[in-house]
Amino acid sequence: MICTFFGHRDTPEAIEPILYATLVDLIENKNVDSFYVGNHGMFDSLVRKVLKQLKFSYPHINYAVVLAYMPSKSATSIFKDISETVYPEGLEKIPPKYAIIERNRWMIDRSDYVVTYVKYTIGGAVKFKSLAEKKGKIVLNLSDFNKPF
Repeated sequence: MICTFFGHRDTPEAIEPILYATLVDLIENKNVDSFYVGNHGMFDSLVRKVLKQLKFSYPHINYAVVLAYMPSKSATSIFKDISETVYPEGLEKIPPKYAIIERNRWMIDRSDYVVTYVKYTIGGAVKFKSLAEKKGKIVLNLSDFNKPF
């Protein structure tokens, strides 16, 4: 089973415990063992941090940062292990203006679960949460948990 993520760029770090608990539940109870995450904004950064931590306790899981743009030499230095990244085939033919949109659609199409942090009514995270729901994916919105941030 595969999970992907969408959230606001300004997601508060305070959601980290809920994110951690949600991912543990997906791994232990829903047989999720593969994760796709982007590389833009605070939510993606938190997800990568938590997945890196979980990899120690659950060595069978895999995660990849799905890139929207062909990486340059300077960009690859961000990721210590380039094998942790994926660049979807065909994305190089997409105009840069639409690359993130197409990358996100690629991630949704391959996922069973989508974990989001959507608190606002506008923005890309809202758009892709809605698309995932329309495509019948199981969507877990961390902002729905009753904890003030």
